[in-house]
Amino acid sequence: MAIAALHSAATGMKAMDTQLDVIANNLANSNTSGFKGQRVNFEDLFYEERRQPGALNSMGERTSSGLFVGLGTRVSNTQLDFRNGSIENTGRELDVAIGGSGFFKVQTYDGVGEGEAYSRAGNFFTNVNGDMVLGTSDGPLLDPPINVPEGATGITVGTDGRVTVSVQGTDTEVGQIQLFKFPNPHGLRLEGSNLFTETEASGAAIQGNPRDPGFGQLYQNHLESSNVDPVRELIGMIRTQRSFEMNSQSIKAADEALQVIGRLLR
Repeated sequence: MAIAALHSAATGMKAMDTQLDVIANNLANSNTSGFKGQRVNFEDLFYEERRQPGALNSMGERTSSGLFVGLGTRVSNTQLDFRNGSIENTGRELDVAIGGSGFFKVQTYDGVGEGEAYSRAGNFFTNVNGDMVLGTSDGPLLDPPINVPEGATGITVGTDGRVTVSVQGTDTEVGQIQLFKFPNPHGLRLEGSNLFTETEASGAAIQGNPRDPGFGQLYQNHLESSNVDPVRELIGMIRTQRSFEMNSQSIKAADEALQVIGRLLR
């Protein structure tokens, strides 16, 4: 009856509203370093079984199909797209991009990932103490920590993560940038500020050095750009708008049918 159509169309509009929110966030972060876009996955809801498949018909034979009426759709999850963004040359010595798999690890406060978080953004700075920090609003410390001595010049980050500086004309290794990966990166929690945190779904972080088997390598003077394709997102936005409109038309048609039924009872 038209009541089921009203419900199904309403669930479709709600699902399209969520998809529009995700697309808008992707587009808003199309210039965010290391950003990974998301997509929305859907699943159908329960079905009303009006006739069972294989039921006996009037001639005593089994029917080849049943009669099911669906009750709409819902968002099952949002899925991160971990394809690498393009690596762009910035010419800045503390900009470091990851080419391949892996995350940088940073120290946060206890309320975020129990003090540990992970990021693909590599726009690093040095704080007042000379420690390397991620260039976000909170400026979390790189972990393992790397300290650039006062007066050091010519910071060099190797593809294998070794950081060397020149102090009074002498090259000195001051630390090793390490990378981390997860058995299921899609299970990471998004915290904002270019940060991800570990969850039971993601599994425990696996530590390694850049260029180790299964890990990417580092590119100094470069940043990984967002992997969002604005053209694809705009096309998705148009499709979402059209789907929303079609569901609204279903509600209008169901409402008109109910009005006809209501007039028959007068």
